Amino acid sequence: MKLAIDCRMSGKSGIGTFLDSIIPFFILSGTSILFLGLPEKKKEELEQNHPSASKNFTFLPCSIKNFSLKEMLAFPSSLLREINSCDAYFSPYCNIPGRIFSRGIKIPVYATIHDIIFLDMPEIAGKAGTFMRKQIYKRAIRLSKGVFTVSEFSKERIIKKLNCKKKLTVVYNGVPLYNEEENSAEGREKNKTILFVGNIKKHKGLATLIPAFIKFRDNLPLAEEEKPQLLIVGSKENFRTADLELQKLISSAEKNKIVFTGFLPDEELKHLLASAKILVQPSLYEGFGIPPLQALYSGTKAIISDIPVFKEIYADLPVCFFKTGSVDDLAQKLTQVYSDDSPLPKFKKIYSYKNTANKILDSILEDVRG
Repeated sequence: MKLAIDCRMSGKSGIGTFLDSIIPFFILSGTSILFLGLPEKKKEELEQNHPSASKNFTFLPCSIKNFSLKEMLAFPSSLLREINSCDAYFSPYCNIPGRIFSRGIKIPVYATIHDIIFLDMPEIAGKAGTFMRKQIYKRAIRLSKGVFTVSEFSKERIIKKLNCKKKLTVVYNGVPLYNEEENSAEGREKNKTILFVGNIKKHKGLATLIPAFIKFRDNLPLAEEEKPQLLIVGSKENFRTADLELQKLISSAEKNKIVFTGFLPDEELKHLLASAKILVQPSLYEGFGIPPLQALYSGTKAIISDIPVFKEIYADLPVCFFKTGSVDDLAQKLTQVYSDDSPLPKFKKIYSYKNTANKILDSILEDVRG
């Protein structure tokens, strides 16, 4: 089988991380791959890391932006010809190239819808933004032979909100490869840091975390210099809120030992995950939620909100749940977990991008072979 993969998001966070994490396992499977729009740096990395498999690579340059009108209505016929010479087309997201007055991609298409947060929380994008995203989701389903998603929760929401009747396969996420390395957390001494990793957006729950951390910290019977800090891996300039009280807390973050780190490279994040005392993920909504998994794989305890998808993904893992949106309950759980110096119990590592890639390939092969 020759598989065309949309790689234009490679090297970016979010969807790019998902894509870059499964590509190595596609390659190891022996699949012949056409890489559409793979950045030059990533191309060099692949050729260097997989020299024996490079005979199975085809690189097709593409600078057309995702979700642009040109992508949807005027995708170059020369690129479409190359794509249509393959057996199937895989998109790590829900954008699919097209061409007006033409069939566009003629081979089976497989899109990925990670979540439908914009439909479940329409206040994030507003009425117009929500309407446009719904059309994009519906277009992806209409043009696809099969759709992938990353949790049973997201599958249920896609079926309910988009009336999806196409083959819808749950493939789950994994953790970055550096979190799966043997002994990646061995010998790491835990410091007093409370860690948050994620986009600085409303649904990530910082409006709960920040006041909960301050309350927890104020109540600790320790000298000021012995109290923990909260590291937020993200930029406070990107955090927008109409909550004036929260704005005040953010503006005085340093006084409360709250540090916004901005973007961090993988190696530095790996160190933080392994050395932090606790990771907190207070999300109001997720399609999967990877940071708590990264923390656990790094030997760090995790406190997470009790949203449905977390109850699904983390049901059999040693996490501490708190009541979603409750400042008091989170502060209490922080006190409880912070005072417990027992090591993280052993658990079965059931999520990996190897499994994700294999499920995607198996599903596509099943269709291609008929």
